[in-house]
Amino acid sequence: MADKSLIDLSWDDFDEHRDPRPDANQFDAVVERAISRRGFLGGALAFGSGAAVFGTGLMSSTTASRAEGASKFAFAPIDTATDFAVHVPEGYKSQVLVRWGDALWSEADGAYSAESGVPVEMSDKVFGENTDGMELFVIDGKEVITVNSEYVNPKINLPEASEGMPQTADEVRLLKNMQGVTVMEIARGDNGYHVVKDSPLNRRITHETEMNIAGPLAGHDLVKTSADPEGRTVKGTMNNCGAGKTLWNTYLTCEENFNGYFGATGEMPEGEGYKRYGIGGEGRYAYEKFDPRYDLSKEPNEPHRHGFVTEINPADPTSMPQKRSALGRFKHENAEMVHAADGRVVVYMGDDERGEYLYKYVSNGTWAEGQDGGDLLNDGALFVAKFNDDQTGEWLPLTPETTGMDAAEILVFTRMAASAAGGTTMDRPEWVACNPLKAEGYCALTNNKNRGVKPNAGGDDTSVNGPNPREANRYGQIVRWAPEAGNHAADAFTWDLYVMAGNPTVHDDAYAGSSNVNAGNMFNSPDGMAFSSDGMLWIQTDGDYKNEGDFAGMGNNQMLIGDPETGEIARFMTVPYGAEVTGLCWSADKKVAFAGVQHPGGSWPDGNGKPRSSVVAIWREDGAEIG
Repeated sequence: MADKSLIDLSWDDFDEHRDPRPDANQFDAVVERAISRRGFLGGALAFGSGAAVFGTGLMSSTTASRAEGASKFAFAPIDTATDFAVHVPEGYKSQVLVRWGDALWSEADGAYSAESGVPVEMSDKVFGENTDGMELFVIDGKEVITVNSEYVNPKINLPEASEGMPQTADEVRLLKNMQGVTVMEIARGDNGYHVVKDSPLNRRITHETEMNIAGPLAGHDLVKTSADPEGRTVKGTMNNCGAGKTLWNTYLTCEENFNGYFGATGEMPEGEGYKRYGIGGEGRYAYEKFDPRYDLSKEPNEPHRHGFVTEINPADPTSMPQKRSALGRFKHENAEMVHAADGRVVVYMGDDERGEYLYKYVSNGTWAEGQDGGDLLNDGALFVAKFNDDQTGEWLPLTPETTGMDAAEILVFTRMAASAAGGTTMDRPEWVACNPLKAEGYCALTNNKNRGVKPNAGGDDTSVNGPNPREANRYGQIVRWAPEAGNHAADAFTWDLYVMAGNPTVHDDAYAGSSNVNAGNMFNSPDGMAFSSDGMLWIQTDGDYKNEGDFAGMGNNQMLIGDPETGEIARFMTVPYGAEVTGLCWSADKKVAFAGVQHPGGSWPDGNGKPRSSVVAIWREDGAEIG
């Protein structure tokens, strides 16, 4: 019987439970950074300081805007909340679009029960659980949202008698079907947006959906299994966290904590790669007891087939998803694609684990409007970011020469390649967002209690460094960079910190946060991010919501909007106690924003029975654009 307590752990704590690291840092050269709030704000990293790196034009604009009290926000910021509700500003409305268990096809009408959830035979015909990254597409005049279901909570999916851990193969099948990706047509009616049941575009992609291994790893020995001796076809995309949209209008879903789905019923195979990725022991959901492909003692290569960015074509329900192996294998948070100034395609990606890395993929070929993706995501170069303390940086190529690994090993064991190349260890790099109005990128570094305390899973030094300047970082920060010559494909960049989250009502040192954080907008653990078309940065949090101690006054998780020019940040939305805000996209006319509410507490949104993760629609009452 698997340890039932595993399902109650966060994914980060699950990893450390499997692979506990020394309590004390074994390296002594800890760089002194951000000792006091005054010292931090007076240094080169302070937003708006004279030493800022994006040029005098931006900083002059910043200073002028602050002096004039100018603000681009079209709303009055809201207060924190600690209840079981969604709150948005005055003049705005919100409404649930779809809940876990809602039918996508008429045959599943009434399948969800507040007492028992969804029966296994309908589990791939309803909206999945724990919504995360999402994108909206316009297909032949129809609006289609493609959205991830990151993971499941077995305690609310399985019968009470199962005690939160599957007891049969059918119960495992239920959990597999509740995860993955949903493609669904939506339409605006008299009462707002709704899901179009039975649309020919509706589709569920689960842990059992067949897909191709695309790119350099296709057919390689490292991805061959007994069920797929050719190493070209794999079942399932799993733990789908963030997302992205390609320039040619397909969906990128990102496989994050895939390691937790594997276990060993027999002897665990040897290999440093398993340890670095947290693979081994008992799986979080006991899949390995009922499905041999998740059993490492039987299929040691199966984990090598997961942890990728997977491309899905929402316009063709019959199309086979493509796992893009050239983009590397790690705990992908999201995939932010941009068109570089030289015509190449660039994809920025974060590896969401303490002390891991920020990556960039650059295609070898170029793209032009009207073209499809062709081989652009199969043929390119992978880089890891190195941030220097003087606010310069470079993208280090991951090649056999820089890593001592062959080309296939680099793509399967990308973390180890990044360590060998000398990348900068980061405080859990989550979503990356790129400004649509200028060449600059932002990455949410959500938190890292191990910064300056423990090495990462590969034993790499995690002493404080430029973009990660606080030990035992419990609040997080957002780093931004400007590529050289405005070209995202360039090897060099300059950087600063857009914001350091913190609590100025509790601390008067670096943990109070940067100058654009105050008692009225404070937050912790920035996670999801997206830019609206007007160049405003929307920031979603997944942090401590207990509203006490270091987090007193912060309330529930929230969505804020930041102005890149002035540094101003204002709270726009709060979600129910226990929930995080996940994923964001806009209607075709930019008048409605869609945001996810994951793992809510209580019985939100129904007010009875089980809590149900949902997508909510938000709009202005005056009908003006919101994004």
